[in-house]
Amino acid sequence: MSDLQIRNLRPEEIAIAVDWAAAEGWNPCLSDAVCFAIPDPNGFFVGEIDGEPVATVSCVNYDDRFAFLGFYIVREGFRGSGHGLRIWKAAIAHAGTRVIGLDGVVAQQDNYRKSGFQLAYANVRYGGFIAAPPRPPADVVALGSIPFALIEADDATVFPAPRGAFLRSWIGASGHVGRALLRDGKLAAWGVIRPCRTGRKIGPLVADNRAAADAIVQALLASANGGEIFLDVPAVNREAIALAEKLGLKPVFETARMYTGPLAPLRIDRVFGVTSFELG
Repeated sequence: MSDLQIRNLRPEEIAIAVDWAAAEGWNPCLSDAVCFAIPDPNGFFVGEIDGEPVATVSCVNYDDRFAFLGFYIVREGFRGSGHGLRIWKAAIAHAGTRVIGLDGVVAQQDNYRKSGFQLAYANVRYGGFIAAPPRPPADVVALGSIPFALIEADDATVFPAPRGAFLRSWIGASGHVGRALLRDGKLAAWGVIRPCRTGRKIGPLVADNRAAADAIVQALLASANGGEIFLDVPAVNREAIALAEKLGLKPVFETARMYTGPLAPLRIDRVFGVTSFELG
């Protein structure tokens, strides 16, 4: 078999990794490829044999301290030949000395530990059909009407690195709808819903408490006229689990959130919906 050649995916080629993720049943969203290229255009890799893509991985460097790994896929028929390990090492090398996070398949935790990853907590994807509410909550406003500096500052309480350019792209992407709740001039909750290959995902969903998170969800559901909804929830946030269950959603699958080193304290109790399993 010919040697594996590893190179960066160009931004317009990131759709290759997204399409492979769809084939694996990960249900990516329609604007993911465009948004994912924003934080680190050099963070996506493809392994090719005779010009044919056989493996992908991403390792997006958010700043000089934190990176997030995803899209680790080797095509069936090319597995078991060491191609995955080679492209994995290329991704890890791209991160340098940064702490790396990932949402991995639970069964692969032992393999990730060999590369220095340690389990932080589980994330659980909940899914199901939800009817649109008769009317959205009156005090919820469009996310785009909120000063972006407030959104950035609030995001810093729940994410390990600045990601302003990514958030701007995420909020403004085609088909994405954002809603926010202000209380006493402060951002009490905010979230985004976006169309996927199947249904819609809500994420991020950040809130001070369950009631505020529920208000955002109801407003987002109203904007989408209900339908099939997915929400990725940190299992350590019991209030987020309770919200998903109250909505009638059921667990679909689980990931292992793992890191290679310590992070500054984050308010995981405010994370009611993860932005993306691929980029954190």
